Amino acid sequence: MESGSRQFPFPYQPYTIQEQFMQSLYCALEQGKVGIFESPTGTGKSLSLICGALSWLRDYEERKRHETAALLQGGEASLSTSSTLPSATPQSSSTCSSSEPDWITDFVQKKAERDMVSKLKDDELKRKKREEKLEMIRNNVQLKYAMKRKGCEDDEAFKLLQLSKEDPAEASGDPEEEELIIADYESDDESKTKNKFCVAEDDEDDDLVEEHVTKIYYCSRTHSQLAQFVHEVQKSPFSQEISLVTLGSRQNLCINEEVRRLGSIQRINDRCLELQKNKQEKQHHEEGVKRKRGPAKSVCPYHGAAALQQLRDEVLGKVHDIERLLTLGRETHACPYYATRFAVPPAQLVVLPYQMVLHEATRRAAGVQLKGQVLIIDEAHNLSDTLSCIHSTELSGVELCRAHSQLTQYSERYKSRLKAKNLMYVKQILFVLEGLVRALGGKVGQNPQSQTTQPGTDLLTINNFLFKAQIDNINLFKLQRYFEKSKISRKLCGFMEKYGGTGVTPHVQTSSNKENRCTDGLNRYLQTLQSSQSTTPVSSADQKGSAELEKVVSASPMMHVEGFLMALTNSNTDGRVVVHRQGTLADSSVKFLLLNPAVHFAQVLKECRAVIIAGGTMQPVSDFKQELLFSAGVGEERITEFSCGHVIPPENILPIVLCSGPSGQELDFTFQNRDAPHMMDETGRILSNICNVVPGGVVCFFPSYEYSRRIISHWEASGALARLSNKKKIFMEPKKASQVEQVLSEFSRCIQRCAVAGGGLSGALLFSVVGGKMSEGINFSDDLGRCVVMVGMPYPNIKSPELQEKMSYLDKHLPHSGGRSPGQALIENLCMKAVNQSIGRAIRHRGDYAAIVLCDRRYSRPSTLSKLPNWIKDQTNTHTTFGPAFAALRKFFMDKRQKQP
Repeated sequence: MESGSRQFPFPYQPYTIQEQFMQSLYCALEQGKVGIFESPTGTGKSLSLICGALSWLRDYEERKRHETAALLQGGEASLSTSSTLPSATPQSSSTCSSSEPDWITDFVQKKAERDMVSKLKDDELKRKKREEKLEMIRNNVQLKYAMKRKGCEDDEAFKLLQLSKEDPAEASGDPEEEELIIADYESDDESKTKNKFCVAEDDEDDDLVEEHVTKIYYCSRTHSQLAQFVHEVQKSPFSQEISLVTLGSRQNLCINEEVRRLGSIQRINDRCLELQKNKQEKQHHEEGVKRKRGPAKSVCPYHGAAALQQLRDEVLGKVHDIERLLTLGRETHACPYYATRFAVPPAQLVVLPYQMVLHEATRRAAGVQLKGQVLIIDEAHNLSDTLSCIHSTELSGVELCRAHSQLTQYSERYKSRLKAKNLMYVKQILFVLEGLVRALGGKVGQNPQSQTTQPGTDLLTINNFLFKAQIDNINLFKLQRYFEKSKISRKLCGFMEKYGGTGVTPHVQTSSNKENRCTDGLNRYLQTLQSSQSTTPVSSADQKGSAELEKVVSASPMMHVEGFLMALTNSNTDGRVVVHRQGTLADSSVKFLLLNPAVHFAQVLKECRAVIIAGGTMQPVSDFKQELLFSAGVGEERITEFSCGHVIPPENILPIVLCSGPSGQELDFTFQNRDAPHMMDETGRILSNICNVVPGGVVCFFPSYEYSRRIISHWEASGALARLSNKKKIFMEPKKASQVEQVLSEFSRCIQRCAVAGGGLSGALLFSVVGGKMSEGINFSDDLGRCVVMVGMPYPNIKSPELQEKMSYLDKHLPHSGGRSPGQALIENLCMKAVNQSIGRAIRHRGDYAAIVLCDRRYSRPSTLSKLPNWIKDQTNTHTTFGPAFAALRKFFMDKRQKQP
């Protein structure tokens, strides 16, 4: 496909809007812009992103090769024609002028030219070797990989650990204890000599890591969305020439069944690191280091250097999704988690979830380097909320008490072996933990379940919270550095793995019996929690509770504490601390709430060459730019926008705003009116009429789970649900995410059977919830979603203290526009973003057709209609009475039926 003078490979003849999309994308990448790209779901956005971005990358690399060749040719020619340096007698300092002599200037210039030519030759040689190796991998040639440094399998395994930034503790002396001891620590200003030495060491470590090539990072919200993107790459013309790597968590990529069985992310991470430490101990033992008697510790069988190298080559040689990576990992007996991280530097396209890009610490741990690279953020309609969520963190009273108890026992056991500086910082952490518990109205060393607190919620600035907790005298920045350098969270986790998972340390003989007595109640309570978790089956209704319980009884909550303290180093104006007391200390919590997501997005925007923010609907763009881009210091001149309509013809969509029902009842689903019996009855009559004329599937969205439960219960009692089931088989959104696929499969099979068999049932009706499991990432194409019904408007809970604080922050820091405050705009935007995501589920391709019925008179307001996607807004008709709306709906489907063969 050709657009102007630019060629874009494409698997089929693209739509005009896809051509325009790729052209705009190419220009944005070339000019280093921040691009906001809006392309409705079903318009081939993913393929347009792939073909446009990879075309630019191909051209960029080709241009770099030509420029390098030209520079090499010119530099070598210049050096070859240069004359020999003239001999000169050095002049005394008294005769030297302020300007350098000509021969010195000439020497410096020639040296710079020689250095440049040497570097260009080196870079060109590396590039050719990389390309030759990839070509050999793709042709299934067996390779012998030569490391930059001389080494064996042990060295290469260590290199992988360096790359992941999760080095196990050095196992010297007695491995049983030494790995748990914090290394000697000195703060930043105390030893300049040591700092210089550390920098040199870091440089050496960096040299071990392969140089990063120019690449594109593509990130999205969920692993299923990432998998869909990889499948699109496999269908693209670039599938045979691009080196792609998919990153994921250990939970998604681990193939060690012993570790996978643990379930929670933290337990999987802890066990993985423990197995690596065991391997280090085994190596030391084989090298002659004496090990204490006892059973041999297990090591991970998937961490061999040769196998990891083989899997890394497989990853780079062909485009694989995560499922295929897991299969290859089992075949090669290599860990996909580490092999994929090892493949990041030479990869051209890296596919990864939001967290690994948008969170700085996670980004470093994954080996992701954004400097000078391209970043594409897909499904970015909720980017602001995502950034806030990633950088917000919460601690329960139980976690705080356990962290204090565990660290106290750790310090008691090892106080004779810890240097004064370590003991000082440990005492500071204990002091901070006491303060946090005090802020919740409790005391450390006692059973948190038996400690009562005065119920209530306080919303405080960071500084006010530090004063309330009486920890304002602690330098949290130094404490944060101590956490990072000492790895105390990991040490404490290993300590608890060794001596007891609940905070009880029966093998630890401490000198403080008083401390043991103080923590007895807490320990008994935690043992009860763990016992009940292991013996009591968890019902679906208690899933959330069981997740919290698992979090509570994990090895150590100190990592959560570390994250919370790091959050408190944000600027006082950028966040708030929510102190939530719920009767007992165990149920109470402290939560950091990020109010200004732009502060963390700014670094990403600064480092990247170009950032593309894409989504099915990005409206309202003006608010998005104000909150995330302008606030991050991005100028208007660097921002470019692209928006397109849908590929479907206008006659294939029928959006209707319904202001009243069949009996003339006005549709006003405000919080005060929606529970009225006559409103619920009228909604049932509307659905009944819709099901009479709409073939196939109807998807009905309610504003919340609670309202869905109440209105369906009302219909059961009134007989309305039975009447609906006479026309359509009824399905409901499942409570468990694991059951979504099963419900969708049964929903689809029912519609297919009805289409073939005919009879009384004309299809199926699915009750779902806005923002629930069915409102995003699920395709209701063709007969699965011939009509989407939106009951009411899904406004967020305006009484939420957190939302009120966010509104107040926006009102104070962002400019007012259009006669509304930024806080009011936030409420409307959250509501309409949720609506747009839900109604966009139905139209998935050019030949698809569907009706969209918005049941609430408030949708008719111009300010609300303006927030609908352009391709829906332009076709929307508002009906104040039900008759004309129903006639339009019936005619729409009759016309479609007549046109079908």
